[in-house]
Amino acid sequence: MSWMVDAFATYLYGMKVIAIALAIAMLISGIDDLFIDIIYWFRRIKRAFTVYRRHKHMDYRELYKPDEKALAIMVPAWNETGVIGHMAELAATTLDYENYHIFVGTYPNDPDTQRDVDEVCVRFPNVHKVICARPGPTSKADCLNNILDAITQFERSANFTFSGFILHDAEDVISPMELRLFNYLVDRKDLIQIPVYPFERKWTHFTSMSYIDEFAELHGKDVPVREAIAGQVPSAGVGTCFSRRAIMALLADGDGIAFDVQSLTEDYDIGFRLKAKGMTEIFVRFPVIPDDYDSRKKAFLQRTRSANVICVREYFPDTFSTAVRQKSRWIIGIVFQGFKTHKWSSSLTLNYFLWRDRKGAISNFLSFTAMIVMIQLVLLLIYQRLWPDAWQFLSIFSGSQWLTTLLWLNLGLMINRIFQRVIFVTVYYGLKQGLLSILRLFWGNLINFTANWRALKQVIQHGDPRRVAWDKTTHDFPSVTGNNRALKPLGQILIEQGAINQTQLQDALIHRMPGLRLGGTLIYRQVITAQQLAAALAEQSGVSAESIDAWQIPEALIKLMPDSVALHYAVLPLRIEDGTLILASESAIDPVSLAALGRKMDKPVRYIIAPRGQVVVGLRHWYARKRQNDERSLLQKAVQRRWLSAEQAEIIWSNFVPRQLLFAEILISLGDIDMAAMNSLLLRYERSDLALGEFLVEQGVISAETLNYALELQHQLQVSMPTLLQQAGISEEQLQQLERENA
Repeated sequence: MSWMVDAFATYLYGMKVIAIALAIAMLISGIDDLFIDIIYWFRRIKRAFTVYRRHKHMDYRELYKPDEKALAIMVPAWNETGVIGHMAELAATTLDYENYHIFVGTYPNDPDTQRDVDEVCVRFPNVHKVICARPGPTSKADCLNNILDAITQFERSANFTFSGFILHDAEDVISPMELRLFNYLVDRKDLIQIPVYPFERKWTHFTSMSYIDEFAELHGKDVPVREAIAGQVPSAGVGTCFSRRAIMALLADGDGIAFDVQSLTEDYDIGFRLKAKGMTEIFVRFPVIPDDYDSRKKAFLQRTRSANVICVREYFPDTFSTAVRQKSRWIIGIVFQGFKTHKWSSSLTLNYFLWRDRKGAISNFLSFTAMIVMIQLVLLLIYQRLWPDAWQFLSIFSGSQWLTTLLWLNLGLMINRIFQRVIFVTVYYGLKQGLLSILRLFWGNLINFTANWRALKQVIQHGDPRRVAWDKTTHDFPSVTGNNRALKPLGQILIEQGAINQTQLQDALIHRMPGLRLGGTLIYRQVITAQQLAAALAEQSGVSAESIDAWQIPEALIKLMPDSVALHYAVLPLRIEDGTLILASESAIDPVSLAALGRKMDKPVRYIIAPRGQVVVGLRHWYARKRQNDERSLLQKAVQRRWLSAEQAEIIWSNFVPRQLLFAEILISLGDIDMAAMNSLLLRYERSDLALGEFLVEQGVISAETLNYALELQHQLQVSMPTLLQQAGISEEQLQQLERENA
């Protein structure tokens, strides 16, 4: 038995040596963290007594002042079936912005995700599928490079450029004002990062809830201090916006390759590359406080400004193994790959934060080992106090006053660390989660410790950290609406409704008339009526069809809708039902445009499909920038003079209306501009006094020859009222008299 006692005493001595090394290392790390705390609170107090006494906090309404610039959202997608549709739907219904496009990177060997994205693209014209050149899964950086290449191709085909390029994952929930914020800053800043705040789960989900503790402190305190001291911001990989200048510089730097394909944390890497090029980076905590916020239920001690910042929300991994995989990837990318790629620089402040990034590889081991030592000492103390006739051993701290002092210092630093974390979790999530963060400390340390071992093992196995393969982490997505619904082909609907047969459909598809889509071709050839087309389009869009008379719309309702809005979206206001504005359109309105209409009209909106031409003639009558002769009035005057009967006038009008079409439809049908690009161009056109064709030529979107061809085609396809009147027997002299009276 004595030899066991001697062995245990030797073990305790070894534990004392380890405890001394741990205490010294933890003191250094603790002082480092304390320095960040002091800087943060000093700056905050100083700004409270200086800057914010002279200036009020910027109101979020300032974000609406700049015109909407075109923004591209880049989303890598590997095995993301069922997620992209939710993201697009949530973005369309919640984003307070319209001029954006989502580019989704898929892989040739992932047909399920491709099929899902195809269905989404049908419903959302601003969503574009990108197929990567190589089978997946490649690195996220490789997928982003493929997306960037597709964006540049889209820019060339659409003849316009994006001002900002935004990183997001498929499972991200984007704040409604995020794009407004990026739009406001992208002309002045080259990298813009907003906070990430994970969604809460039940308190028993310790793994995913440990993320809210880490991100609340990291994006509440550490990154703002980093930006203030070093002027450098690490991208979080989501909620990051790059200016066009930054992307072009990265493309030039990499000879056409912007993101490092061998990096597991390409976002972290880019922050340093842009900083080295002298570009400006900013971390933005911008609150948007709703007018009714005071009446909402809030968590105890949740701070209003902190809890309403524009941020990215998402669910993080909820199992131990997935969290370890994700964090080990971060460690390999930031610590091992980062050390090999980014050596120590000439800037002391930047080197200091490089040290803080890399010390995690050591501090994760230290904190976990310290916990193991502490648990053993506590168990030993319990044994000696409660076990009868227990062996009594001297404390490993006996006779070492300096070690005891060191441990007391570390205890104080640890209490400060816990206190700081509780504060930053509380201000966003409330006191309950702030206190629960104390319970999650051990579990979070265990995850980080295991992730460190896994990262170290992978680096040793591969011999080079840059050879470690991308290990994608799976996420959850919050539930929004139901399943995505792909649009049924219009021809199939017309066949099912008995309007046409298969032979007529094939003939129309093969011999489609220039400047007209399928429905227009069928109407022009008198295969179907405008009412039949409207019924088919209504079924395709999931709305109702309704014939309208634009001249019967109350003028007060017409004045409710600005000219620019009516002409941009090609809609007419019909009526208001239970507070909802009912609009008439001749084609489907995509969810992004419908949400924008609701914002611009400041009320809920829904739409019906009107037969072809009814909205067009209504727009010309009520909203046209250059008013022409009123064709309806011309026809009525002919009836009043008894040159035509009422029945003849009705027939002429029914022939005239379906043959009226918008110039934009001809351009889209010809393939000169696609629908997504046209939507972006029309946003800019709202501020122009030119005719649409002249504006497009001025912008370099189409040539003067294309404009002339499209106008000539419109003239050929449309039928004029004077022509129909002459065909009905009205003489040239009578027609001139009618036009003079109608002028």
